[in-house]
Amino acid sequence: MPATETFRIPKHRRHVSVARRRLREALADWGVAGELTDTVTLLASELVTNAVLHCRISYAQVEVTLTLDGAELALEVSDPDRDRLPRLHDSAPDEEGGRGLALVAALADEWGCRQGPYTKCVWALFALGEAESARIPPPL
Repeated sequence: MPATETFRIPKHRRHVSVARRRLREALADWGVAGELTDTVTLLASELVTNAVLHCRISYAQVEVTLTLDGAELALEVSDPDRDRLPRLHDSAPDEEGGRGLALVAALADEWGCRQGPYTKCVWALFALGEAESARIPPPL
């Protein structure tokens, strides 16, 4: 049975750090450590920041779900602005932002987005290596 951590944060920049902390705690509880924790936390920060900055729905909440299922870790970030899908683009060297999805594409094993009836979700998948999978105890 997969282990899952799901929580919501208000759509405000000051809550991005709360998402990072909650994810680090969940990963630590599951025995996931090292570079994978850093990568998942970095990409979560990028995806949550994108949701916070680009969601046009007032008083929205951003939902973050992290799921450990066997040798795969899934990160999902959802917001209620379902018709505004993210797109990967090249950023000019002098642009301050616009590189978050490029980081996700480079560091996740797979990524994408999907529309639900009332939300959109951007997701990233991470394959755990054999050594890493062996270190992680099965969920209770």
